Amino acid sequence: MNETLKRTISGAVYIALLLTSILFSTESFIILFGIFLIITIYEFCNLVSLNKVFSIVFGILLYSTVLLISHYNKETTLFLNKTFNSDFDLTTNIQQLDLVLLAVTIVVSIKCILFLFYDSVQKISTSSKYLYLLGYVTLPFIFIVKISFGTNDYNPKIILGLFILIWTNDTFAYLVGKSMGKHKLFERVSPKKTIEGFLGGAVFAAFAGYLISKLYIQPNPEFSSRSILIWTIIAVIVSIFGTIGDLIESKFKRIAGVKDSGSIMPGHGGILDRLDSVIFVAPIIFLFYQILYYVS
Repeated sequence: MNETLKRTISGAVYIALLLTSILFSTESFIILFGIFLIITIYEFCNLVSLNKVFSIVFGILLYSTVLLISHYNKETTLFLNKTFNSDFDLTTNIQQLDLVLLAVTIVVSIKCILFLFYDSVQKISTSSKYLYLLGYVTLPFIFIVKISFGTNDYNPKIILGLFILIWTNDTFAYLVGKSMGKHKLFERVSPKKTIEGFLGGAVFAAFAGYLISKLYIQPNPEFSSRSILIWTIIAVIVSIFGTIGDLIESKFKRIAGVKDSGSIMPGHGGILDRLDSVIFVAPIIFLFYQILYYVS
């Protein structure tokens, strides 16, 4: 089987799995991304030489606990009280919890960005590895789920819109960069990325954001102009921070001396290779939604 066919088949399976889980139910979406989290942690541990068993147990416990407390509080409380014949009270200030988790993630994200410019660094300290495990890998998966709930209930259009923007940005950044790219964006980390490709991806992502708002989200007429502005801003965020997320993963791979984070997707690499943009973008989008909520 040639490489192009491999990429096509594995890419189609990935997209079909993603779309099915997002559209089928909240639980299928959460479970799929829980599985993706386990695979991503495994791949990340391979990149930075970290204990896999502890890291996976830690990651899945944090992911499960936060989401159960945040979105299934009543059901979880009832289950625990019935199982242990007790009187647990899991009432939690979700907004405060989100802000604490967001603050930790943003701090680690800043550390990741600084990490890009540490040219002399070829080894990562153990404490930094666990910090990246927490704020670069695990918490972003939690925010991927959280942004899909918007301000109220689960809304698959939000998370699908986000993935469409990321795919649009990646596709046109590649196409424009390949056909017109002359100026390197960050050559010492990713030699193939160009400034022209980045700008091309950003322009087409912004256009996709406009189309998503008008044709897919279809807001009420009085909210239409604001919705277009919101999705255009989200597209810009995706272009900037998605590219940074891709560069950060490239830096980890460069230090590890590998081309891909894994081989679970023939022709594409690992799950971390597919999700490196969205895991870096998700906390920023969540922060943007919080700002919108408080401003409005």
